[in-house]
Amino acid sequence: MSGKSKRRFRRSLPLMSIILFLLILAGCGGAASTSPTTAAPASGNINSSKDASGNAQGQQQQNQTTSSNGTKTSSSPQYLIKTLQVSMSVNDTRKAADDLQTWITATDPQATSAGMSYKQMDDNLYNITMSFSVEARFYIQIQQHLRDYPFTQKGSLLGLDEKVQDVSNEYVDNQSRLKNLRVEQSRLQGLLSQAQGLNEVLTLEQKLTDVEGQIETIEARINMLNSQTTFYTVTITLTPAVTTPPPKQPPTGWNPGQVFHDAFAASWGFLQWLFTLFIWLLAFAIYLVPVAVLVWFVRRWRVRAQPGAPSSLPKE
Repeated sequence: MSGKSKRRFRRSLPLMSIILFLLILAGCGGAASTSPTTAAPASGNINSSKDASGNAQGQQQQNQTTSSNGTKTSSSPQYLIKTLQVSMSVNDTRKAADDLQTWITATDPQATSAGMSYKQMDDNLYNITMSFSVEARFYIQIQQHLRDYPFTQKGSLLGLDEKVQDVSNEYVDNQSRLKNLRVEQSRLQGLLSQAQGLNEVLTLEQKLTDVEGQIETIEARINMLNSQTTFYTVTITLTPAVTTPPPKQPPTGWNPGQVFHDAFAASWGFLQWLFTLFIWLLAFAIYLVPVAVLVWFVRRWRVRAQPGAPSSLPKE
């Protein structure tokens, strides 16, 4: 390289350095601007998932708040005793009873019969009453089925009566009393194990017996409440549908055969009445004959006793 070329190269070196620096700076800036743009969707997805999680948590808290303000909460559940009485009229009550019993036991395998009665009203017509004990989780389904069943059988729903009793306060109160009594039972058992005097032992045993009796009573009541709030009683009354009587036939003209039939029937009925009267007289003859004989003798004696009456004695 000549001296002139070297001088030109040296003069252009700063300019080339500046251009190279600007190119590097531009490349770094582009990379920096590209990196946030690429990361933006990831950041957006994270925020979206956080928002969804927050909405879910907020919805759950809202549900919990609503539940706490309502009648039933997870922390303080509501204990209800329900009884349902349904009355309906159907054409064939026996068939309806079989259908309903089969459907209820198939829907609720734990359902049990609480009683059934048949009362005959007429030929092949029965009033039927049956009761079932059903699980609370199937109660709504069974109630709706019984409400709609008579309409599927061309019958009618006569009545649907539901009674609800809230025993939540009683249940919670018994649980609290049971907890306190068990604490008292443990305390008395501890004192009894350390007692030395006879009087002290007898006193503690008496108190312990009283506490254990109260525990048994409360446990029995809680078990009964559990049973009544777990299984509901459903009573079904089936009555035959009222059928309209057939229309009366219009009267026809004179019929000799019918007249003869009616006359012969009347004559036969009169003969039967006479024969029946004869049988009655024959049966009471053991009373009537002695009375008639006695009356005859009394009348005969009175006739003889009258003055001027002819004497029946033979003349000498």
